[in-house]
Amino acid sequence: MSFDNPNRPGHKKGLGPLAITVLVLVALVAGVVTWLQLTAPAPDPASGPAAVTMPLAKAPAPAAPSAAPPTEAPDTDTKAPDPAQPTPAQPTPTQPTLDKPTEQPAVATAPTKTPAPEPTPVPTPAPVAQPAPIPATPKPAKPSQPPPADGLARAPDPALVEASRFGRLPRVAPDGRKAWQAYARPFDANDQRPRISIIVGSLGLSGAATEGAIQRLPGPVTLSFSPYARGLDNWIVLARAAGHEVLLDLPMEPINFPANDPGPETLLTSLTAEQNRALLHSLLGRVSGYVGVVNHMGSRFTTSAPHLRPILTDLRDRGLLFIDSRSSLRSVAARTASELKLPRAINNRFIDAEASRVAIDARLTELERIARISGFAVGISQAFPVTLDRLARWTRTLKDKGFALAPASAMVNAQPD
Repeated sequence: MSFDNPNRPGHKKGLGPLAITVLVLVALVAGVVTWLQLTAPAPDPASGPAAVTMPLAKAPAPAAPSAAPPTEAPDTDTKAPDPAQPTPAQPTPTQPTLDKPTEQPAVATAPTKTPAPEPTPVPTPAPVAQPAPIPATPKPAKPSQPPPADGLARAPDPALVEASRFGRLPRVAPDGRKAWQAYARPFDANDQRPRISIIVGSLGLSGAATEGAIQRLPGPVTLSFSPYARGLDNWIVLARAAGHEVLLDLPMEPINFPANDPGPETLLTSLTAEQNRALLHSLLGRVSGYVGVVNHMGSRFTTSAPHLRPILTDLRDRGLLFIDSRSSLRSVAARTASELKLPRAINNRFIDAEASRVAIDARLTELERIARISGFAVGISQAFPVTLDRLARWTRTLKDKGFALAPASAMVNAQPD
C-alpha cells in the first residue's frame, strides 16, 4: 500500500477531504447566522439587546368591542367591520415586516418553514337592539280656517279687503258686496217673531271666558272681540266656526279719561280727525271676518258729533255696521249714523252691569218686554261666568216664549234713534 506523498516531485498540491468538510460546515453555519440576522426584528434602541434564542411572545388579539346599550342611538355614519376582510393586526407569515414580530426557532439550525398560524377569529359586535320604528301619523292638511257653520262665509274674502300699511283693511267689493252682509250669520228676514239680539263683548283677553262664550252660547249670540287680544285671528276663526257672528270692540274716550282708559289706541276728542282715522285703521287692520264694530266705553266721544262723523263715515265707506252701546244717554252716535246712512243698531240694556244672577235675570226680562213692545231688543254683556250661565239657560227658553234669537246684523236700522 502506498501513500500519496505531498512532498514528492510531481505531486499536485490541494486541500484534503477533512479540510473540505470543515469548510462546508463553516459555510453552512455562517449562512444560518446570516439568515437569522436578516429575518430577526429590528431591536428597540431603548430596550437594549434582545435574546435571539427565545421565541417572541405573540400579542394577544384585541378584544371585540362590546355592544352599545339599547338606549344609545347607533352612529349611522360608521360602517360595521366586514368579517371577510383580514384583520390588519395579523400579517401573513410569508411577508415578514420590520414592525410586526414573528416567531423565531429556539435553536439555530437549518431554516425550516414555519406553518402559517391560524387567524384568530374576531367576534363581530352583537347588533344593537333597535326599537321598532313607530309609524308616523300623517297630519291632515291644516286649512286656513275650519269650515264655517250655519252658512257663514269663509273669511277673509279677498274681494272685501285691501292692503295697507295698517294691514288688511275692509272695503266694499267691486261687485258691491259689503262685509256686514257677507260675513253675517244668515237670518230669516220674514220671521215675524219679536227679535232679541245678545252681544257678548271684550272677548279674547281671557282664554277661559272666551272659550266659554264660544262653546256654551248658541250660534245666534254675537261675539265682540277686543282689538288688543292675543291670537285675535284664531279666536275669530273659532267663533265663526261655531256659528257666531263677530264684531270688533272700538275703544272710545270715556268721561273720566284717563282715569278710566280703554287702551293705547283709544279714539280721543283731543285728537284731529286724521289722527283718529289712523287709530281706527290700525284697529281695523288687525283681523278680518267681522261685520262691524261696537264702541267700547266712549261716554265722551259718542256725544261729540264733529269727532264721530269722520269715524262713522269711514266705517260706512268700508262696508261695516256700527253698534251704539249707549254708554251715555246723551250719545248722538245712532242718529249721526242714520244721517250718514251707516247700518246701525242700538243697545237697550247692559245685562251684567251688576254681575249677579238676580240682576242679570231682571235685565233679560226687560229685554223680553222691550222686544214685545217694539219688536226688537239688543242687550250687551261681558263673559262673566255667572253671565254665561244665565244666558245659556235663558236662550233655551226663547223659542217657547215666542221670541227669535237673532244676530246683531238682523237688527240693522230696525230701532228708532
